[in-house]
Order: sequence, then structure tokens, then C-alpha cells
Amino acid sequence: MKCFRKEIVSFILITFLSANAICQDMTNSVTESDVKVEKRKKKKKKKYKLPKIDLNHWKVTIPEGSGKGGAISVEPPEILDYATNEVLKPYMYNDSTTGAITFYAYPSKATTANTKYSRSELREQMVPGEDNVNWTFADGGYLRAKMAIDEISKEDDGKYHRVIVTQIHGRLTNEQKELIGQKDNNAPPILKIYWKEGKIRVKTKVLKYAGVSDEGILLKEAWGDEEGRTFEEEVGFRKFVIEVKVSDGKMVVSLNKNEFFVYDSQSIKRWGVFENYFKVGNYFQTRDKVAYAKVNLYELSVEH
Repeated sequence: MKCFRKEIVSFILITFLSANAICQDMTNSVTESDVKVEKRKKKKKKKYKLPKIDLNHWKVTIPEGSGKGGAISVEPPEILDYATNEVLKPYMYNDSTTGAITFYAYPSKATTANTKYSRSELREQMVPGEDNVNWTFADGGYLRAKMAIDEISKEDDGKYHRVIVTQIHGRLTNEQKELIGQKDNNAPPILKIYWKEGKIRVKTKVLKYAGVSDEGILLKEAWGDEEGRTFEEEVGFRKFVIEVKVSDGKMVVSLNKNEFFVYDSQSIKRWGVFENYFKVGNYFQTRDKVAYAKVNLYELSVEH
């Protein structure tokens, strides 16, 4: 009888311990499951990225407005709210899946005064809201931009349209403008960096006549386009990094820290007479009615 009681007690004890172990396993399982769910939630949250680009020293021009010379520009501080600005949203918006600002452009009738092409492009402002404070090559400048072509249309022959993604634009001082009798402060762009058929192409200005006078050099007619150079690497629709460094009489342009173009000709040395500012974004180079382009900007920094 005593043995029988011992067997019953043992059975109950084993049953209790087994049940407790099962409950513990279930608790552990639930805990592990909860952890996995939390990890998945965190991963999902990480997929939504916002660009960390300081726009306090940039204004943007978009293909919206009243015809040639009437393209709308938005300066700091208004540009800082671009994501909720109803005027800007169609042309400058966040791509939260990649962490970029996307610049959209198409052949609009709304352009700046000195071009037939439209743009969604940033223009550097050393003093926020002020176009009259700029820099010279003697002052020096450095720009780094990480970019990618998101989408771009094709011509009838199947080739992609071109887009200028980075510039250094010249500017006359008020005194220089008055000296040559020009109606505005616009000077030629010393640097244009294109995306063309998946490659990055660089063009600069050169003097048509090396002996031009100090006054004559201020005229747009004194400058022509050089032949241009194309980096060997094909970037396609992948991210690429453009770096531009200028100093007195010299300019260096690099792609992905791998290829470098150095400019130190007499034309570059004499360019020191002009003021300058950086431009970055989507300056679309076609008037085809159905054309469009989207340029992604991931990182942007400037130093002087």
C-alpha cells in the first residue's frame, strides 16, 4: 500500500514538473516571438529615411511661374519647409525609401532669364536670402555632393536626355555690371557637370582670345565652351559622388574619389575676376514636350 502511495506521489510530482516545464517553454516561446516582432518593427522603421541636408544656405528654382525669366525661386527660411510647401512639393520632395531629396523637372515655359531650359535646382547663398554675397577663386571653395539619376526620359533615337547636376556659375559685381553696361549680374558658368548616357561629363569655359582686356573679359562674348572631358567610370543609375575644389587659379573635379580632372589653364587663372556660386540639382537639357527627369540628392556639403 505504501509503495502504491509512493508511486502516486511520484506520478503527481512528475506531472507537475512536466506541466511547469511546458509552461516555461511557452513563456520563453512567447518572449522570443515578441522579440522577433519588435525586431521586424524596427527593421520596417529603418526603411523610412529622411535626408539630412542643410538647406539654410540654398535657394531653389523650379519650373513653375510666368514664362521666360519668371521661374519661381524659394529662399531660406521658406525652403526649409519644402516637404509641406504646396508650390515646391511637385518638384522638390523626399524619397523616404532611399533618404534623398528628389528634384523633378520637365520642359516648362517657366525658365530663368538667360536660358531656354527649365530646372529644379539649388543655388548657393552664402548669406541666406541674399544673392549679392558670393565668393571668388581666391576665396576658395569646396563642394561634395552624393547623387543619382532616379528616372530620365529618352530621345527619339533611344538615347537618354542630358541633365546638368552641378555647376559653378559666375556673377558680376554691381560695379562690373555698370562698367560693361549689362542689364543684370549674370556671368558665364565656369563649370558644368552633366549626366550623359550614364557617364559624368565635365565642361568649362575658355577665353576665345588670350589677350582680352580686363574690361573685355567681363563680357559673355569673351568666353567659349571647351571640348569637355568624360570620366571613364559608368555610373548609370547608381549613386555617385562629385567633389569640386577651387583655389586661386585652379579647379579640381573628381568622381567617386577615383578619377580627377585638374584645370589650371590661363583661362582658369583669369577667371578670378568673377564672383561665383555653386548650383546642384536638376537642370534639364531638352525642350522635348514629353521629356522629364528626376535627380536624387543624398548628401550635400560646401566649405569656403
